[in-house]
Amino acid sequence: MDKPREISQLQKQVDEWIKTVGVRYFNELTNMAILTEEVGEVARIIARRYGEQSEKESDRSKNLGEELADVLFVTLCLANQTGIDLQEAFDQKMKKKTERDFERHQNNEKLQ
Repeated sequence: MDKPREISQLQKQVDEWIKTVGVRYFNELTNMAILTEEVGEVARIIARRYGEQSEKESDRSKNLGEELADVLFVTLCLANQTGIDLQEAFDQKMKKKTERDFERHQNNEKLQ
């Protein structure tokens, strides 16, 4: 099994791909629109496969993992473009959520 990669490694991998294959980053506004589109594709699969909407035949071949990877790819692009160390931001977010939400979730009767 492969060793898990840090988010910073993924950011570098995306940056290298952009520079060697992708020519350049789309601007931030374009990438935001692409991210919204990709999240919509994830939502469509979830709503039809796991929700109450019926799944069209054309949707059955859609790969949820691929669509989630598209969301991750564009998110990494935006982080690179805006100078955000996503690993550091993620680590800070996990610390904050753990400190803030531990008791709240442990004491939530709906989660028992």
